[in-house]
Amino acid sequence: MLEQIRNTHPLVYQNFSALPDGEKHLRSILAIDRYWEKLDLPVPDVILAGSRLPVDACVEEACDILYAGGTLGLLHAAVMSKKYGRKVLVIDRAEPGRTTRDWNISRGELLRLADTGVFTSEELDSTIVRMYKTGWVEFHAPAERRKRLYMDEVLDCAVDADRLLGMACKKVLAGGGSKVLGHTSFVCCYQFPDHLVVQVEELSGKPRYFRTQVLVDAMGIVSPVAMQLNRGRPQTHVCPTVGTIASGFENADFEVGEILASTEDAEVSGKRGRQLIWEGFPAKGDEYITYLFFYDKVDSPNDKSLLGLFEAYFRKLPEYKKPGPNFTIHRPVFGIIPAYFHDGAGCTRVVSGERIALLGDAASLASPLTFCGFGSVVRNLDRMTSGLDRAMREGRLGAAELANISAYEPNVASMATLMKYMCYDPETDEPGFVNEMMNEVMIVLDELPQRYRQAMFRDEMKVEELVTVMLKVAWRYPKILKATWNKLGVGGSVGFVKNLAGWAISQNEKRG
Repeated sequence: MLEQIRNTHPLVYQNFSALPDGEKHLRSILAIDRYWEKLDLPVPDVILAGSRLPVDACVEEACDILYAGGTLGLLHAAVMSKKYGRKVLVIDRAEPGRTTRDWNISRGELLRLADTGVFTSEELDSTIVRMYKTGWVEFHAPAERRKRLYMDEVLDCAVDADRLLGMACKKVLAGGGSKVLGHTSFVCCYQFPDHLVVQVEELSGKPRYFRTQVLVDAMGIVSPVAMQLNRGRPQTHVCPTVGTIASGFENADFEVGEILASTEDAEVSGKRGRQLIWEGFPAKGDEYITYLFFYDKVDSPNDKSLLGLFEAYFRKLPEYKKPGPNFTIHRPVFGIIPAYFHDGAGCTRVVSGERIALLGDAASLASPLTFCGFGSVVRNLDRMTSGLDRAMREGRLGAAELANISAYEPNVASMATLMKYMCYDPETDEPGFVNEMMNEVMIVLDELPQRYRQAMFRDEMKVEELVTVMLKVAWRYPKILKATWNKLGVGGSVGFVKNLAGWAISQNEKRG
């Protein structure tokens, strides 16, 4: 597989060939990149009527909940198994508890997992491999117009994702009768009035059938279940992301997290264009994580492949962090962070079916700006698991009931809308638009109390705080008004206002 990209992606070939498992990582990247092909193909039916179950199917022992996906699904499964005594089965097409990305979060947010009663504070602290003093955001501009915005307690803890997931896996297995199966892929599910039968496939190709009360889809952005439920368009926007965990940089500061950073204006070629953005976070020991990514519409003409972005990453890395003579890549990190624009008051994306609940990136309910799927699950895990247990006890497992216990949050939906401004459009934007706009936002945030910047980058901003920031940016930077028309249009603007209204209503209901 590596030999096939020797000429087309020479820098990826060079760097991955130096890794002992470079071939495996390349295969994982290409598997995710097939997502783009699937968007142009007919949507396959993977949710089928029970009458279509093969007559010779040997249906195995029942479980309460079957999880398709062994990353974020393991956190949810650990709580359902250990706290609520549910018999769960977790399947994963690769090795359960292994991620292709690492996670950053603040300690206070991570400790919210302890609210479930399944994880202790000491266990969660043991997954933090480094904490740093502060973080900053800075976008490319001439020195006199460039604003570096510092913020504390935002993404300032590097979490060993595999350690945390391994801990969750042990808690699942400690539950009576619960199981975790690796190298086992979801194929489809058959719906009956009082249960589901899920068909899976082992690495050998052997099919197996499991009876379950609920299917939790944690298969990420490539989920075929999410594809069918959303009629082939499970996302409206995406954030392709690639990077490495490496050591040997000459200019890495291990006391600071670089939350968002750009080093140049947008790349433009005809009707294509993308504003590339970096992230840099210290990890354990002398390791440092760098990411390169961009925000985009799903249907734009840009090359959004992870393979192509990795080639750009290796070409541009010295402009951001200079590799020294002892530079060593330990492993690549990559993924497609999904986003969905909710055009209305409330969740307008389908996140559930009859006895089916979508979780994490499969649900696409997180803000793609900084916090993403891990933060969304951490913030909502206690509510989602208690809600699912209650729904199972009461027999309320319809699509509408399960949608009400998803990770949807009105304020996050509104914040995700702002991601549209980060999508560079060569037909309406100057190459420096995103950098210029974000520098104005940083200046406004710098003039406000620190809680505003913390809330924005932790997806905790209240409606009145968001409106304050928006009005101040519009006063300082009138170009944002024209950009709003270009980015949102009439329908998008109305949808954004509906989101804000829904947010305000939900806050009033909480206070009431």
